[in-house]
Amino acid sequence: MTESEVHRLDEGYLVDFLTDKPIKDTPKEQVRQRIVRVLFHEYQFAPEDMQLDFAVKVQSEKGRRTKRVDIAIFAPGSEHTEDNLRRVVVCNKEPKRGKNVVKLRTYDQMKSEMSDLQDLLGAEDCPDRSWGLWTDNVDFFFVEKETTRWGADFHERADWPMADGSEGSGQVVSSQQLRRAEPEMLKITFRRCHNYVHGNEGMPKDAAFWQFLYLLFTKMYDERVTRAGGPRRFYTSMSEPYSDAGRSAIRKRITELFEDVKKQYAASELFKPSDEIILSDRALAFIVSELAPYDLSLTDIDAKGLAYQELVGTNLRGDRGQYFTPRGAVKLMIEILDPREDETVLDPTCGTGGFLHATLTHLHHKMQDEDGTRGLPDSPEQGERYRDRLRRYADEHLFGADFDQFLVRATSMNIMTLADTPGNVFHMDSLSFPKGHLSGVEKATKRVPLAKDGRTGVVDVLLTNPPFGADIPISDESVLGDFREGVAKTWSRDKATGELIASPNRPNSMAPEQLFVQRAIEWIKPGGRLGIVLPNGILSNPGPADEGIRRFILQECWLLASVELPVETFIVDANVNILTSLLFLKRKTFDEKAAEKLNGPVSYPVFMAVAEKVGFDRRGNDLYKRSPNGELIMETFEESEYLTIGGARRTRRVTRSRPVIDNDLPVIAERYREFRERHPVPGVDPHDARGAGA
Repeated sequence: MTESEVHRLDEGYLVDFLTDKPIKDTPKEQVRQRIVRVLFHEYQFAPEDMQLDFAVKVQSEKGRRTKRVDIAIFAPGSEHTEDNLRRVVVCNKEPKRGKNVVKLRTYDQMKSEMSDLQDLLGAEDCPDRSWGLWTDNVDFFFVEKETTRWGADFHERADWPMADGSEGSGQVVSSQQLRRAEPEMLKITFRRCHNYVHGNEGMPKDAAFWQFLYLLFTKMYDERVTRAGGPRRFYTSMSEPYSDAGRSAIRKRITELFEDVKKQYAASELFKPSDEIILSDRALAFIVSELAPYDLSLTDIDAKGLAYQELVGTNLRGDRGQYFTPRGAVKLMIEILDPREDETVLDPTCGTGGFLHATLTHLHHKMQDEDGTRGLPDSPEQGERYRDRLRRYADEHLFGADFDQFLVRATSMNIMTLADTPGNVFHMDSLSFPKGHLSGVEKATKRVPLAKDGRTGVVDVLLTNPPFGADIPISDESVLGDFREGVAKTWSRDKATGELIASPNRPNSMAPEQLFVQRAIEWIKPGGRLGIVLPNGILSNPGPADEGIRRFILQECWLLASVELPVETFIVDANVNILTSLLFLKRKTFDEKAAEKLNGPVSYPVFMAVAEKVGFDRRGNDLYKRSPNGELIMETFEESEYLTIGGARRTRRVTRSRPVIDNDLPVIAERYREFRERHPVPGVDPHDARGAGA
């Protein structure tokens, strides 16, 4: 970042999306700025056709007076006057959230707010001002004004049309046009759907989660059928959600569609014959109306993945060490290991699929780089082409496994949202593999067998955050027995020489992360790469037990990098107060190990880093860089979006400002790339047929 790209922002201000100028930061303003972005990115309103705090004259019980529209939207390319005003948006601050979800309100419960919105829309004297929206980032109420000879009538609507002259994508059944989702708004939509079921239907959180997932999957299936030329069935008209007959029609369509989904994926074990949508007609109509307007096939996979991960992480966290790896750490591991489209990736403790999702995102970005379109939304042609490539990759090269069958199912659905296929996620215990009775063992043995002999193997890249902790020890000898020749030993020191020696006494139990070190190494092929999250003790404790594991690692692998993380990293996402490190390894070939036994260890440089900041504090609040006098440090960036106006598609590029997140991880990734330019990866390059070493 050059000096010219950096400037300061006073405390208590944020940057207005429309003007790129400082504006006072208030809870209401945060909501308004988010909605302006949605209007631009999703509904395709050009920024020059919007204005904040536009004054209009209204007639109310108190007489004629002036009120301000929080966000005013005008006819495309027109002067900002009352005659040209077409839509009005009223924003309120977001309600405070407690431990429980915020219960969504009904239209009837919003009479005061709706009255204000209707005043701004005006009466029959301004018939072109016909659409309104009231929102506090939790509730969204769309209103259409119908002007008749007897006055103005106001109708609740499920949504409003996209900008005048813009084009949607996909086959449109109702008057709505499908639109690409803005990342933050998609998270809000997912959360609203889940909260509606949990808060308004009285379902437990996990039951509400699966009901939402059934409908999300049904929506994606409907998009695939539509792209193939079939009729669109996952939709609502503007008015259907607000009448008994309309809600019954929605249920009939969706129930039949869900039965088709179960038949389509019967062999994948994603759905059981007993699975059913048990929501009330009102709740079903609400969720369908929330999801239906989006074209998820064209929505950026980053947005879909983040929205899904946030929702699944809050509902399926376990109590057996199933720590959900923070996104920043996941991204760093992916950037350092840099998986390629022809490489096989495995996460043997995949949880909700964070590493698998990040791998697909990484490859998607590489595809965009090939086309020179990184930072731009995918065109329909690109979306189809990238989806085909990601689908092939997920089917042939992407693998996951977990002991928890609910997480296996959730991860498969996660992959489906990104790659249009459930991929290969196995229900099994990775420490007992290839033994074990769970359903995924047989398939995993065929697709991703262990490479214990050090000569074979299919896994090029393994990423994992294994469960760790002394409170979940592994004591089953049927499992420990497979590790007796490796890490499952009792170590001591020779009193005379201080050398590490193995004791004849064998440990009766071991922490799972100690065993996972060996299992992860055994899974990757010679020359394959490994990234693993470990507690710092394994890497730094002076005791013989941890030193024995470090010796095993150095015997079997080249050490590529070690990155120590601050304690904040896992406190927010996993509520785990422990210091961790990311360890990156490359498995030595059989010949490389033999040469070291004969000639002694090889000396080579290793990348080491300590991250002090990860972009948020212990409470999960964003952490920004500040100048010495406390001012926020800002950076300028270019934002791009496709707009279709008057039937013509154009790319709009806008230079904007934002606070700089105080996060060392992206810097560490860049420093690692610079390090590798000076110091090639040690050992044989598995991609080089000549076997050139470094």
